[in-house]
Amino acid sequence: MATGSKFECCLVGGTFDRFHAGHKLLLSVAISRSKSVEIHVVNDILASKKSNLIQSYEDRAEKIFDWLNQKSHHGVKIFTLDDAFGPAPVHKKADAIVATPETTSNCNQINRMRKSSGLGELSILEVPHMIDYSGAIISSTRIRSGVIDTDGNPWIEHDKTQQMLKMNSSLDSELKTPMGSLFPGPEDLPEVAMTEALESLSANHGSIVAVGDVSVATMLDLEIVPDIGIIDGMTKRQELDDSEKVSTVQFQNHLHSNNPPGHISPAMISSIKEALASNQKTLINVKGEEDLAPIIIHCLAPIGTVVIYGQPRVGVVVQITSLSVKERCRNILSLFEVIE
Repeated sequence: MATGSKFECCLVGGTFDRFHAGHKLLLSVAISRSKSVEIHVVNDILASKKSNLIQSYEDRAEKIFDWLNQKSHHGVKIFTLDDAFGPAPVHKKADAIVATPETTSNCNQINRMRKSSGLGELSILEVPHMIDYSGAIISSTRIRSGVIDTDGNPWIEHDKTQQMLKMNSSLDSELKTPMGSLFPGPEDLPEVAMTEALESLSANHGSIVAVGDVSVATMLDLEIVPDIGIIDGMTKRQELDDSEKVSTVQFQNHLHSNNPPGHISPAMISSIKEALASNQKTLINVKGEEDLAPIIIHCLAPIGTVVIYGQPRVGVVVQITSLSVKERCRNILSLFEVIE
């Protein structure tokens, strides 16, 4: 290819889950260097072998379409990728292919296949990885794990995890609205709503985090031990009798933190971090109040985590951690006041 000229057709292949900054760089290089670009997106069957949390083909392709339209990149075509190589080994028009450092060997294999078929080799455009705030690679895996957003930023800035945060009164109505799906049930029979809530979960759901003494106790009564339980020994702002308090024996890991009502403390954030990283069933016993814990859980938890909490006199709320839920919780947290 002469200096300044463009390739005729560049091929790009990948899963493109949780479309992120690294994906955008990959496609931008292909588009800037070629007259036409074909994006081959891995189908659902192949994608599910990597993780059961990968978005559907339709969702992944739609995100790419949206980005292309926003950038006015017209003429780029999207196809379904049904195997490891796609049409690259026999594509007669293609003369270039984009690769990341770990997929270059796959491109070399494609060129060997093309050569044996009498086709010209594809020019391999190797694109470096983008790095996140911590110096690690921005990847779909790290996004699904809940560590970073799609631009490589943390969901909670480190400084904020070290500060006492006070809820702003302007958030009262926002936080009183159930954040998730509400399963109604009689207050004196919490197992009714809890059973329906648990039955609504998909077979491949993530870890279960139960917030509140009644929610944790009800799950234990149903012989289900949540992966993480968060309690404060209170219900409706009243201390529970000893006979009503949660039995802790089924949890292998016990953490304690102080968290004043209406606040989010560094101690509670630290305990939630530790619990999410543990492989053991963990109970966090909060001295103060745990009502605001779901905000931190969603910010820090992997995609697919199930957060369950009670809505007094109404029923049980279930919210699955997703990128949109994380974004909402980060926005809510940004409105908290920092206590010096």
